[in-house]
Amino acid sequence: MEHYQKLQRMYLSAPVNTEIYRGIAIDIAQGKAELTLPITPQYFHAAGAAHGSVYFKLLDDAAFFAVNSVVTDVFVYTVSFNTQLLRPITGGIVRAVGELQFQSANLFIADAVLYDAKNRIVGRGSGSFMKSKMALDAKIGYQ
Repeated sequence: MEHYQKLQRMYLSAPVNTEIYRGIAIDIAQGKAELTLPITPQYFHAAGAAHGSVYFKLLDDAAFFAVNSVVTDVFVYTVSFNTQLLRPITGGIVRAVGELQFQSANLFIADAVLYDAKNRIVGRGSGSFMKSKMALDAKIGYQ
């Protein structure tokens, strides 16, 4: 669907993804989103594993785009997001899968699960999202 492709292009063109999270990939479907990222030492804290900010980013982004997949007119935003870091990530390609759980006129709830290269669950997240007033248009890379 064209909406999903535009969301994917918007996401991949964001400076945080072109400069910091190089190699990130995203696939969006109705009420779902999946991201992958090769984990390299640039994401490690002093103990040699991925920093919690990497878990948060992947889980939040997967849940966020699961929500924005069903909102076709405006950008959504994260109201709150709870993250659980369950296992250390020391390398390989990780995969975050987000899924819409609830929606009303303005409130959306989505969950996400983060898997390591061995397909073990390494993190979980759940968030609340709302519609913003920012239109999905070319100004923000939605094209």
